[in-house]
Amino acid sequence: MYTIVDIETTGNGIKGNKITEISIFKYDGYEVVDEFTSLVNPECEIPYFITGLTGIDNDLVRNAPTLIEIADQILEMTMDTIFVAHSVGFDYNVIKNEFKSLGLDFTRKKLCTVRLSRKLFPGYNSYSLGKLCSSLNIPLTDRHRARGDAQATTLLFQKLLRTKGAEVVFKNFLNARSQETTLPPALPKQVYNNLPTAPGIYFFKNAKGKIIYVGKAINIKKRVLSHFYDKATKEIQMCAETADIDYELSGSDLVALLMESTAIKHHYPEYNRSQKRNVQRYGIFSYEDRTGVLHLAFNKIKMAPNPVAIFYNTTDCRLYIEEICKTFSLCAKYCHLQENVVTCSHYRIKKCDGICSGDETAKAYNEKVLSAMSFMKENNENLIIQEKGRSFSESAFVLIKNGNYLGYGFLDKEVQINTNEDLETYLIPQKNTLETERIIQSFMTRNPHKVQNQFEVFSFENN
Repeated sequence: MYTIVDIETTGNGIKGNKITEISIFKYDGYEVVDEFTSLVNPECEIPYFITGLTGIDNDLVRNAPTLIEIADQILEMTMDTIFVAHSVGFDYNVIKNEFKSLGLDFTRKKLCTVRLSRKLFPGYNSYSLGKLCSSLNIPLTDRHRARGDAQATTLLFQKLLRTKGAEVVFKNFLNARSQETTLPPALPKQVYNNLPTAPGIYFFKNAKGKIIYVGKAINIKKRVLSHFYDKATKEIQMCAETADIDYELSGSDLVALLMESTAIKHHYPEYNRSQKRNVQRYGIFSYEDRTGVLHLAFNKIKMAPNPVAIFYNTTDCRLYIEEICKTFSLCAKYCHLQENVVTCSHYRIKKCDGICSGDETAKAYNEKVLSAMSFMKENNENLIIQEKGRSFSESAFVLIKNGNYLGYGFLDKEVQINTNEDLETYLIPQKNTLETERIIQSFMTRNPHKVQNQFEVFSFENN
């Protein structure tokens, strides 16, 4: 027994999606034996663009039942049936997540009419429901309404069942270990199966071999799979075009981020957006107030005269200044970590020698600020960041020289490194960009224990 399902939603991605309409056709392989169709009150606003697509607006669902009110009917009707939908991953996972939020379990075997159609009806330019129905002379009325789409999917499913070779294809798709229902229609299952569960970057390619997306992950296989469940508009389009996936291992998240940044700027993929926008920079600087006390502060780079350190978000600026305050016994008030207070009382910075309460002279305090500024300038010049390699026998490193990112490299743990020149022979040179600066600065702020001065430390700890 099959239940052919279609839903309309608020369109806020797989986790934020709320059902606004559902239609279920119960089909025994020969005829429809039952049907359930209902509008659903999502208990939230329906976006205008969704209303423009489906015709379902807030007024239409205002008096409709909520999902909890019809949950028993849905569960009963779909129980012991195979859940069928066009791009089944979307409908199934929205329903599953909605039921989970209600404390209900929803687990059914699945079949996808998109992937079934690609197997049994090869050669069409498009496998969208509208175009496929047009090509196969299947009537489709009330497009983008649940009942109209569910009815058309039922007629399509009927054709699929009666196509030569259907029995073998259906059996393969229903195999408990098969991932056919979650993978993009054009992506061979073996390509996904060959992906590693290690850190690195991955490349989505279209049918012509063009890279359309570059991503990074701690677990490549798991992250790739998450794209197939994400039903944001961009993800749907991208996965529909994906016909192949390639990858490169990195060993660590930091190196993966750097590799991803380089790959995006080299290939400029259609579906990468985050690194195409302008990056806002913030500078840490010092100034003297009317009483002669030196302050440390941060602001947007154009408002920060002679910055001693540059960051790419305000959180990293604050975290770094906090560490500087702790290290040099500076005052949270005069480092602008607390505003509009007479004396400092920062919950993470306990040691202030009393400049804010009059117990420390401006001269003594300013000397500490100058030492801190000197440290900040020197500490960002020539650095090595140590990371995990791509295997247990390997280590990775990131090299910064004269304040510029030079690249990353990998070396065997048995190799002895005695000088900077030894290390640089293993370097994979890369360009220094605003994005790589942001990545490295953020990492160093959060992982200072992994950073060492390359001109002071010549032993590379391979552990």
